[in-house]
Amino acid sequence: MSPNKPVVLVVEDHTLIRQAALDIVNLAGFEALEARNADEAIKILESRADIRLVFTDVEMPGTMDGLKLVHYIRDRWPPIKIMVASGRAIVGESQLPAGARFFSKPYDEASIIGTMKVMLTASAI
Repeated sequence: MSPNKPVVLVVEDHTLIRQAALDIVNLAGFEALEARNADEAIKILESRADIRLVFTDVEMPGTMDGLKLVHYIRDRWPPIKIMVASGRAIVGESQLPAGARFFSKPYDEASIIGTMKVMLTASAI
């Protein structure tokens, strides 16, 4: 845990994509945590109060997909910022919790970093 760096939880079931996303988070200057699915993500969120942003895929195995996960997060941990990505699904703003951002894969690294920085500096938790 780093008290100076905002913590970002990356939720992605594909190992190579998850690793690339973790690299982007670290490159942006944030602390990166990882989960392979929504179930793992919820366990991590329950154990850590310092997570400020969740960056999740839409399609994942487990008890819920990424869209269900982000709505669960918004209901249970409202201050957490949310970013959603998908290579297949196009997610409209109406399908996301308020304030969440959607990115199509393959996503642009600069756009992800820029959005994370804006979301994490816009308002402190």
